[in-house]
Amino acid sequence: MTNNAIAIVIIGIFMLIPLSMGAIASKKSLPTTEDFFVQGRGMGSIAVFFTVAATWWSSFAFLGSNAFFYTRGPVYWTAIAWNILFGILYFVVGKRVWYFGKKNNYITPSDFFNDHYGSKFLTDLIAVIMLLFTVPYLQIQLTGGAYLLEVASGGIIPWRVGGLIFYAVIIVYVWAGGLRAVALTDVFYGVLLFFGMIFAGFYVAGKVGGVEVLFQTLVRTAPENLTLPGPMGNAGPMLWVSMFIITPLGAFMGPQLWTRMYAVKSSRLFNLMPFLLGFAAIAYVGSMLVGMTGVILEPGLERADTILPVMLFKYAPFVLASVITACGAAAAMSTANSQIHSMSAVYTVDIHQKYVNTNMDQKSLVWVGRWAILIFAALAYFMSIFIPGLLVNIGLIALSGTAQVIVPTAGALFWKRSTAAGAIAGLLVSNALLAAYTFIPMFTPPFGMHSGLLTLIVNIIVFVVVSSMTKPRDQALMERIDSLKKVYDASY
Repeated sequence: MTNNAIAIVIIGIFMLIPLSMGAIASKKSLPTTEDFFVQGRGMGSIAVFFTVAATWWSSFAFLGSNAFFYTRGPVYWTAIAWNILFGILYFVVGKRVWYFGKKNNYITPSDFFNDHYGSKFLTDLIAVIMLLFTVPYLQIQLTGGAYLLEVASGGIIPWRVGGLIFYAVIIVYVWAGGLRAVALTDVFYGVLLFFGMIFAGFYVAGKVGGVEVLFQTLVRTAPENLTLPGPMGNAGPMLWVSMFIITPLGAFMGPQLWTRMYAVKSSRLFNLMPFLLGFAAIAYVGSMLVGMTGVILEPGLERADTILPVMLFKYAPFVLASVITACGAAAAMSTANSQIHSMSAVYTVDIHQKYVNTNMDQKSLVWVGRWAILIFAALAYFMSIFIPGLLVNIGLIALSGTAQVIVPTAGALFWKRSTAAGAIAGLLVSNALLAAYTFIPMFTPPFGMHSGLLTLIVNIIVFVVVSSMTKPRDQALMERIDSLKKVYDASY
């Protein structure tokens, strides 16, 4: 058996594992939207941590981080800070969202906003934003997994075919077991990701003499890779701050994380998340070592997102390279499965049930969700073919869109004077501005700021101003929310 065949077999085994887990999950599933989309709100602490961490670590983290260190220097070190911020958000905001979701049986993000603002237009707008900006983030998962298959197979499996393989495997097990299948596979993938990222970094650094020699060499030959604004001159402090804020906010507000907040059985895990996710940031040391070693060993690589598998298959034993590459496949799958699943929930509950067929029974709605899984995965696959780009760049655009949702979320939880009109105005203005920055080349943010951060600031200003000038939320609605908040404060 050739080396390429061995690599394909190893990756294939890792991809077959979720299929078996999907079969196990399907035996425990009930034909209801609550079970299929939020696992009956009974997910245990271990499963929650790993499914959150594995969903948080995507191709953006496993492949894109290496590429960012390789092409733009140390700016990606902001990942350690944003992991901590993500954990704090999960504790401060996520715990409250979980509580309201448990009390009111929420399934999608729109359920939360409908309950807190009482605006049909706002809930529909949230659903559109969730779908619109999650599809490109799903795109980078399929693209990342496809790159890995192409490199591992020595080009025998072109990345377009690799994307189809990923697409098929994810659909099968998510279709079969819903969130329960996703959570089971994420426990397995989470362990692989953490150790795979760290081990890969220290292994490839050993090929230039170890970590100390690596940095001594970079100081002599490529010092621009060790300081901001990096070798390209455009990765300075403002990009560091922008990524620190936008990445955790955008990921946290994605529909896949709302689903995980609703699904938690106990509140205790929320208290541990800042520590657990902060500790998990150690894994980025591996990404840094891969990217920096690549500057020395593989300068000028045309497709930067493939730097990790290229170096592994060139400098590591083939079986080891294949196993670590399978960890990369895990990164792609663990986020893609969550995104496809959560988007199907948004479509099924917020669009199909409301506007297509209002009289469907629970079993029929679950089938709608399954077909939605197929459609969204296909859309992401075609985008990966016709709208390519550096994984981190695509990811930042997608996260910038979902990050805007934190403004009305925080307003609903912490500011009584917030209004639906303010939330709608802030979201419309900020996303229109984000679209302009994304699609109009000569339209660029000032001061080296990322468009996501600037539009978030604009969103906050518009939200506060318009809310202050418009009619407060309904008194009965506010009284109901306040009564629940008092119970939350007393209990948690």
